[in-house]
Parts: sequence; C-alpha cells; structure tokens
Amino acid sequence: MIAAISQRPLLFTEFLLLCIVIPGIIIYFTLAPFMFAFLWGAALYGFFILRRYYWESFTHLWKWEAVTWANMRVILIRWAVASAFMYVFLVWYDPDRLFYVVEHRPQIIPTLMVGYPILSALPQELVFCSFFFARYAPFFGNGWKMIIASSVVFAYAHMLYINPVAPSLGFIAGLIFALTYSKTRSLALVTIEHGLYGNSLFLIGLGWYFYSGSVVQSAALGQ
Repeated sequence: MIAAISQRPLLFTEFLLLCIVIPGIIIYFTLAPFMFAFLWGAALYGFFILRRYYWESFTHLWKWEAVTWANMRVILIRWAVASAFMYVFLVWYDPDRLFYVVEHRPQIIPTLMVGYPILSALPQELVFCSFFFARYAPFFGNGWKMIIASSVVFAYAHMLYINPVAPSLGFIAGLIFALTYSKTRSLALVTIEHGLYGNSLFLIGLGWYFYSGSVVQSAALGQ
C-alpha cells in the first residue's frame, strides 16, 4: 500500500504540496476566482488516489446507510445552534451584510440551495475527509489528531479569501465535519451536513466572506 513506511517520504512530500504549497500559492497570488478549478482538480486527484489504493466500492465510500434519523437529529440540532451563532456574529461584526442574498438576489436562492451541496460541499468533503482520512492516517492516526489536522488544513485552505472570517469559521466547521466523518466514515452524511451549513452561511449573509468577489473587492480597496 502507498502508505507503507518505506513510502512515507513520498507521502509527506505529497502532503506538503497539496495541503501547504498549492494553497499557499493560491493565497499569495489571490487566485480565489479560480477556486472551483483548484477544488475540483484536487477532488479528482483525491478520487483517483482513493480508487487506486484504498478502494472497496462506491457504496462504501458514499455510505448512505449512515444517513439515519439518529445521526441527522444530532446534525440538525448542531446546525440550528450554529446558524443562530452565525446570525448573532454577523449582527455584531457586519450588520450591513445581513440577509443580503435574501433581500437583493433572491432569484439565485433555489440554485444556491441545490448547487452548493453538489458543486462545493461534495468535493470539499471528498478532499478534506474521505481522501485526507485515508491517505494521511499514517501521520495522524484515526482519532483527535486526524480531526484537528483535517480542520487546520481546511481552515488554511479558506485563507484564500483574504479575510479573517473565512479561516476562523472554516476551522470550526472543519472540526464539526471531521468529527462527523470520523464517527461515520460517510461521505454522504458529511456532505449533507456541509451543505446545510453552507446554505445557512449564504442566506444569513456570511457567504460574502467565502466568495471570490470578496477577494477582488478587498484588493481594490487595498486591504
């Protein structure tokens, strides 16, 4: 297997490139407008590695059977609390953006509700959970070290938006998603959870901080 002790230097080099160097280049050169290209490129690479070295079946990867009421109840309660926190935070931090999409661009809401979980949440969870947990277990194990490592890398990747909100909330969200995945190993469940948080984020108004346009505007303002 690729994660054998004799191949750890290669694995560590891959980790540095994928999780540190490439995101660092994206951050330094403010390449957030091309975020989806990088995200889906990473997702395709992650899927290839999973398929080549760790594959059991698509059913095993997706693990729909973990989407049970018992699991969803925990997720929904946590999501409701988190959504309330996001609302209060935005009221305090940047009230002018509160419910911006709802008030000014309601026509995109149906597309957002469907498109975000599929086009953004799914590839992110494939990379930061399914791929990361399988590929880098030799370094971080399968417990809290792995959960923290996944969260830190997830937050670091969100620095590409060039604001303090995205990586800060990204770290908290990364902890939540990694914890769900560590308990269930279900790409389906963690994608649903991520989709819920992402949709709340955009409806409440915090989505601006997770949008490439914020980078362009900040650069124009010299921030």
